[in-house]
Amino acid sequence: MGPDSRYARQIRYAPIGPGGQQALIASRAAVVGIGALGSVIAQHLVRSGVGYVRVIDRDIVEWSNLQRQMLYTEQDVLALLPKAEAAAARLREMNGSVIVEPRVADLTTANAEELLGDVHVILDGSDNFSVRYLMNDYSVKHNIPWIYGGAVGASGMTMTVVPGDTPCYRCLFEEPPAPGAADTCETAGVISPIVDIVGSLQAAEAIKLLSGNRQALHRTLFQVDLWNHAWLPVALANARREGCACCGRGRFDFLDEQSSGPAAASLCGRHSVQITPLTPAALHLEELAARLRPVGSVTLNRFLLRIALENDLTLVLFGDGRAIVQGTDQIAKARAVYAEILGI
Repeated sequence: MGPDSRYARQIRYAPIGPGGQQALIASRAAVVGIGALGSVIAQHLVRSGVGYVRVIDRDIVEWSNLQRQMLYTEQDVLALLPKAEAAAARLREMNGSVIVEPRVADLTTANAEELLGDVHVILDGSDNFSVRYLMNDYSVKHNIPWIYGGAVGASGMTMTVVPGDTPCYRCLFEEPPAPGAADTCETAGVISPIVDIVGSLQAAEAIKLLSGNRQALHRTLFQVDLWNHAWLPVALANARREGCACCGRGRFDFLDEQSSGPAAASLCGRHSVQITPLTPAALHLEELAARLRPVGSVTLNRFLLRIALENDLTLVLFGDGRAIVQGTDQIAKARAVYAEILGI
């Protein structure tokens, strides 16, 4: 037994077979968010032999991630590693024949084409609604399937969007919920088994699509409550709406959204705010670290710079100009810190 037998059990499964395995090897997937759900999804894709897997995440590994984000270790936290880089290193150890591309980035209207335009399926491992609506717009506009997933507490749900065939996300959820209206991992907590279940369902749908088994998609809004042992697949056969702003009217509100300044968003359960410039910068982190050392305690690695500021605030700055201000969930305060440090 050796590398040639890696996929033997999978090929033996009749719906996949040799042809389906070759289709998987020739496929490209993007996982948007490589936290809890993304860790599960990416492992299944890589171990199944999907030939090219792009893992996209804006964040670094922190202690609170380790309870449910299966790709990471304590050493990743201590090394201040971006999730995408830490995940890619681990995924490559699982299957050296798969190309794993890490992208330390926030998915935005400015980079959606670069990050999503060359893949066959998009998988949702994100933790915020704006990114999901952006993925839905891009999926429908460019005819690329995407697989939604969410988990909080002991419950989760998933659905697969195949443009022109199934309802899109906005057919079911027309607008994002008002801030604070939906439970998050911070407000309701989360147990790790629900993450495994939802992420595995998403990965299974991707394997069906990429191996040429589209007819096997579950075509439901699949809801799971592990605490109360409830499984509720809601059929979507009649859920597509002609009046849907996205797939019905061809209006891509979230993809076309423009901003007049750096975007800012509170991060779920993190007491932190992310700042994203309109256009990526090219910061020289070593030079910046030298200038900032009189301001506060600076930590630098090849991916990012972290500086501890007054008032229990910490700024984590990436080379593309993106930053995470830790210690506040006030967007105005975070913007002010960002502007003061970078002078913009």
